[in-house]
Amino acid sequence: MIFTNTTLDLVLPVGTRDHSQGMLAAPIVLVEYIDYQCPYCAQAVGIVRELQYELGERLCYVVRHFPLIDLHFQAMRAASAAEAAAAQNQFWQMHYSLFEFPSALSETNIFHYARKLGLDSDLFDRDLNNQHHFRHIEEDIKTGIESGVDSTPTFFINGIRYFGNWDTVSLLNAMPHHGSYANEHY
Repeated sequence: MIFTNTTLDLVLPVGTRDHSQGMLAAPIVLVEYIDYQCPYCAQAVGIVRELQYELGERLCYVVRHFPLIDLHFQAMRAASAAEAAAAQNQFWQMHYSLFEFPSALSETNIFHYARKLGLDSDLFDRDLNNQHHFRHIEEDIKTGIESGVDSTPTFFINGIRYFGNWDTVSLLNAMPHHGSYANEHY
């Protein structure tokens, strides 16, 4: 049986397995599939922060991994680093560190970020190769493909794929019960 998702809805609902900022039950849930070496994903970091500022508690932001390994050779390692940091409750700190210089991701820089964040080096090194983390990343990739993800960044708003421009105003206008606000305030 061949699986096809013709509606381009999010196949895997948001849950506690995800890395999220905000309440999972928020009225607006923004899921972003990312690649840590993608320059467009790095640009989207600021846009998402603006959305978070603008929407406050009404927004839950979720990150899922989608490393484009054919284009970005360190993307999988960076995703693993984020997961290893998550094991020490530092996912978001590592997430933002990895996006500071996405074109300069290397093993040396990844360990530099870990030290800078005060992570336990031995534990981080062990977790960097942990199969549990790889399974989490692989599940993100698999469900991303099943949801129609083929590039990064890819956004879903309340489970529905967003195809518009990814700037603050366009994303705000696409969000339920919020669209007119963006036109009035930007």
